Amino acid sequence: MAWELLFSSASGLMSLGVIVGVLVIGVVMAKMYAKKIEEDGKNAGK
Repeated sequence: MAWELLFSSASGLMSLGVIVGVLVIGVVMAKMYAKKIEEDGKNAGK
């Protein structure tokens, strides 16, 4: 029942969009931070 409500109602679809958006933002930020940490490590070694 919960899955039906999530995929069929307007508020369920908006909630699903928010959940997916938060996950995407989290992945992008994690990649950015990992890249910055790597750059800082290279700069510290100079």
